[in-house]
Amino acid sequence: MKKTKKPSPEAKALSLYLMAYKTKDPLCKEKSKRINRLWDLVKDNELSNSDYMKEVQNMLTSYGGYSVVVEKTVRFYIKKTGEWKLEGDDKYCLDAKLIADKILNK
Repeated sequence: MKKTKKPSPEAKALSLYLMAYKTKDPLCKEKSKRINRLWDLVKDNELSNSDYMKEVQNMLTSYGGYSVVVEKTVRFYIKKTGEWKLEGDDKYCLDAKLIADKILNK
């Protein structure tokens, strides 16, 4: 049985951030396409996970780092819909939920 590769919390944060902002920023749209293409290469064993993670880290750093990206994504969706719906028990979901709770309880 082949084990399905799952993206890291950092990769998930970056992907969701780019998805949120790609309608407002053409550069985010291009970066979103690029990171998705790279992830496909990782899944097909054509790119190492460490090379993929270097690219993810470089992009995350360019947007202010993991925690900034998570917070901007949460704020984007709360502003757009009035709530934060993403749930789960992985690191990204837990980090995002903490931020959402702070924002919504102000």
